[in-house]
Amino acid sequence: MYDVALTQSYFPAQGDIPEPMTIGALLQHMAGERGDNIALVELTFDGARGREWTFAALYKDAERLARALAGRHGRGARVAVWAPNVPEWILMEYACALAGVTLVTVNPSYQARELKYVLEQSRAEAIYYVEEFRGNPMQAIADEVCDQIPAITRRILLTDHAALFDGEEAGAALPDVRPGDEAQIQYTSGTTGFPKGALLHHYGLVRNGIDAMTRGGVRPGDAFIHHMPLFHTTGCAILALGGVGLGATMFLAPIFDPAMIVRVIEREKPRFLLGVPTMIVALIDEVEKSGRDVSSIKRIMSGGAMVAPELIRKAEKTFGSVIQIIYGQTESSPVITQAWSDDKLEDLTETIGQPLPFVEASIRDPQTNKVLPCGEQGEICTRGYLVMTGYNDNPEATKAAIDSEGWLHTGDLGRMDERGYVTITGRVKEMIIRGGENLFPAEIENAILEHPEIAEVAVVGVPDEKWGEQVACFMRACGGDCPAPAAMKDFIRQRLSPQKTPKFWIYVEEWPLTGSGKIRKFKLAEAFQEGAFEVLTA
Repeated sequence: MYDVALTQSYFPAQGDIPEPMTIGALLQHMAGERGDNIALVELTFDGARGREWTFAALYKDAERLARALAGRHGRGARVAVWAPNVPEWILMEYACALAGVTLVTVNPSYQARELKYVLEQSRAEAIYYVEEFRGNPMQAIADEVCDQIPAITRRILLTDHAALFDGEEAGAALPDVRPGDEAQIQYTSGTTGFPKGALLHHYGLVRNGIDAMTRGGVRPGDAFIHHMPLFHTTGCAILALGGVGLGATMFLAPIFDPAMIVRVIEREKPRFLLGVPTMIVALIDEVEKSGRDVSSIKRIMSGGAMVAPELIRKAEKTFGSVIQIIYGQTESSPVITQAWSDDKLEDLTETIGQPLPFVEASIRDPQTNKVLPCGEQGEICTRGYLVMTGYNDNPEATKAAIDSEGWLHTGDLGRMDERGYVTITGRVKEMIIRGGENLFPAEIENAILEHPEIAEVAVVGVPDEKWGEQVACFMRACGGDCPAPAAMKDFIRQRLSPQKTPKFWIYVEEWPLTGSGKIRKFKLAEAFQEGAFEVLTA
């Protein structure tokens, strides 16, 4: 841990920050340093080893693809990648970076309306996709959506390598990409009903991934299994950039399947593991059931929710390692604070650790923006290389998130002690965190209000032992019959992806209101926990 003695809730940046680096330069450097070592191994759905790349081969294929991209897209063009965890996603990440093209990440579970919003808002000119994933007919959905968007001039299947690499032989020159250049647009949660596109730069993504993985104990030559979704910063920045940047070997899993992951751990002996708490619980349960040897795991990182003391103890018993929690958000590339492996149990379970190196953090009065004394509750803020450039085509939201002094306001409430350890106490936003994924109520509410028999709706998060939070939907019918939960579930699944579907459906006749007539959502959540409603499930 950093040895500091604070009186104010301001944590100064620690250390002298290294020279900024681009994503492409990172891979090129590692190809020179560890060219013959294995960088990427594809895992099949049953856990078998598929295709493999050394660091040199990964750089070679990324450069080939970059030349193909540079021949069909101008510098600064935006292209969407709509795919699950496949090696071609990783190749696109590095190739776009080398070609000066901005990668727009898209959740593979999206339905037509969600995909259309992201493609239009990002101003993407092409989509690189797969045919389907877990029953979602992605190619058919994309083709239907892109027929409505004239700006999309190319649709290329990632599995069609002839089309994907077409033009590489022309030898298009690669641009001079700089660390501060835009690298990715990732869509994050908000309360306006639509996600906002965070503009992330090379410098932030590279430095943040390396520093998070370094504190996580990853070393050159280590192996790790990557089962986090690549469209999240956890997957494409912390693991795909940080892991590769430290010279570790990535085993890329197509999905999170606890039985498969545990089999691979026993066979491949990885040293490092990252997953949200629900994943860690599932892996522990699988180990207890199967009896497989997972003793190779020496470091575990988790985020997206606080880690219960019992889970810390179970992880140490099962893997021989404690869990280091990480905290951040997409807008901060993503990690702001992280626990240390030798922290005391109370710090591991009651705090979110200290800031990463080279990162400033503070707790500020939400009204005055002044730094508060240690121990007082305020908004968690951060400043430094990790902060996004802004929100795509949304200067108002950018101004609200990043103040005139460069502080990113997270929207989360917390306290900082004299050692610089931060504790989350609540959320300024109404965001729901389910299984480590951020969901925003307004988007779900807007979709439900399209139902002709629903007059009003309020979506809130309610506590859940497995997922951290579940989605509860409170509704007032138009006056006639109340649609059954099964019918409402079918209705919402036609519009939104599965994780946004409410678990609980509650009909109400009146709302708890503020003096200005707004629904008091926290009162709904409290009454739900007290058992005051008839709760329906589908």
